[in-house]
Amino acid sequence: MRRPRGGIQRIGEVDAPADSRLLAIAADQLKRFGPRHVTVVSIADAAGMTHANVYRYFASKAALIDAVAGQWLRRLEATIAEIADSPDPADDKLERLIQAWARTHRELLKEDRHLFDVYCSATETSRALVRKHRSRMRVLIERVLDEGIVTGKFDPRDRERALAFISDAVYRFINPLTVRLDAEVPQDILDQRLAAMIRVILRSLEIGSV
Repeated sequence: MRRPRGGIQRIGEVDAPADSRLLAIAADQLKRFGPRHVTVVSIADAAGMTHANVYRYFASKAALIDAVAGQWLRRLEATIAEIADSPDPADDKLERLIQAWARTHRELLKEDRHLFDVYCSATETSRALVRKHRSRMRVLIERVLDEGIVTGKFDPRDRERALAFISDAVYRFINPLTVRLDAEVPQDILDQRLAAMIRVILRSLEIGSV
């Protein structure tokens, strides 16, 4: 069934754009079967359209799977942005932000290993979706750091070094490749290690040691 670009497809009682429908189907099949066994034909069949029509929305199977990963990354960014924009003090926000960032990665690893592996692959090859994600996350971290400087919560000697320090200190907990390496480490141990690093970060920003 051919539909014009921007058309809608029925999902139960809710109308949704065809590209959103395809993303939802692709996400479900990716979770169940893994990227090697997902095909454009199977996605098209589930959407009630020809496989040629899928290519009107996504250039390739790889582009469609990357779009599924990108959708997850945008949800993570929305979670972090909500914390960054909250009325809490900057030090509290930075702590909650890092905890949420790490927790969301760990949850994806447990709940959708195939999608997590796609994320890892995109990170290893520095694909565009990961580069854009890193840029957006940096902006959110900068927002909290700058707020802390303005309000006197933080007093770093060098702003750029402080940003790099935050990233380096939590790298193990927010990079998908290292998160995957820690897959068998008990959650309580990881929580203790992360809490220790957050204390170091906040103290270093407070006393200006970075």
